[in-house]
Amino acid sequence: MPNISQKGALMPQSPIRKLVPYAEKAYKQGKTVYHLNIGQPDIKTPEIALDAVKINSLDILAYTRSEGSDEYRAKIANYYAKHDIIVEKEDIIVTTGGSEALLFAFGSIMDVDDEVIIPEPFYANYNGFSTASGVNIVPVISKIEDNFALPPIEAFEKLITPKTKAILICNPGNPTGYLYTKEEIKKLAEIVIKHDLFLIADEVYREFAYDGITHYSIMQEENLKEHAIIIDSVSKRYSMCGARIGCLVSKNKDVISTALKFAQARLSPPTLAQIASEAALQTPQSYFDEVKSEYVTRRDLLISELEKIPGIKVAKPKGAFYCIVELPVKNADAFAQWLLEHFDVDGETVMVAPAAGFYSTPGVGLNQIRIAYVLQKESLIKAVNIIKEALKVYKD
Repeated sequence: MPNISQKGALMPQSPIRKLVPYAEKAYKQGKTVYHLNIGQPDIKTPEIALDAVKINSLDILAYTRSEGSDEYRAKIANYYAKHDIIVEKEDIIVTTGGSEALLFAFGSIMDVDDEVIIPEPFYANYNGFSTASGVNIVPVISKIEDNFALPPIEAFEKLITPKTKAILICNPGNPTGYLYTKEEIKKLAEIVIKHDLFLIADEVYREFAYDGITHYSIMQEENLKEHAIIIDSVSKRYSMCGARIGCLVSKNKDVISTALKFAQARLSPPTLAQIASEAALQTPQSYFDEVKSEYVTRRDLLISELEKIPGIKVAKPKGAFYCIVELPVKNADAFAQWLLEHFDVDGETVMVAPAAGFYSTPGVGLNQIRIAYVLQKESLIKAVNIIKEALKVYKD
């Protein structure tokens, strides 16, 4: 029997989706499952985006350009200008989700065995992207006790080697909800310029910045012109996860021309999804104001309810719609599976994401979970109560 590749064998399993079979079994048993495990917003997609597809009169569903349509990229550039990010359409490549943009970025700037420094915990798929690209993640550990703040600059500089090619951040952060300050971005800018590195920022949650704090993009740093790469997506911004449209943005012409080679290899991003995403750019600010207000209310409610549970720690997010919770258990993976297989309150249970998969350091985050507060407030209260009751009887 032929063997699969070593790379394939090393590809990590998603901590978010590996519990799906247990959730499906719970459904078959007639249980209600509250999904705190995945960042699928329950906010309605803007009607203007859906209508653009419904009423479209295309006769042929043709390819677009590999870098995305001129019209859409020009409108993306106008969107960025409203956020004080000045780029041209030529600085943008439309991708099949933010995931493809990350793969293009990794492939364009790093070779096999090169290194990328990432503050952890981080978006779990960064592990997969690095494995697929043959790149090594060098983690800088941030701690729940510090609300996952950026570690001291010295912690980064100690890790830089001749193999280091980039620093990657998610801002606001998945899974922590941490929002980098302007001062922190400037410190990172100093490092990458000093050591001639790239700074990649996954900014897909840009709109979700709370408590009066304004998101500060790496592209607002003029001196990062040749160093900055933005990863972006419509998935969370417009509640359009299924559209699978994102983009890679850089003023570095070599990065763009190289990434375009990868884009040409997959021909083009999906046409109908680009049409919907282009229309979504007309979404009024009132939509985002309402969404932000809703998520702040959910966040405050979730944190308040979690803090009532004895023995847990929770970091308060400043952005996105996730938080990391440290539980009084030895193994959150086993606890999460047990919740689905063996526990319910009046026929209801909860699905959470074990947080160990959001680290690359072995043995870290074993007693943590990530919660996505993408449910209605009543459901959040019920879900947290289920966790509270479960912890009263759970045995490691």
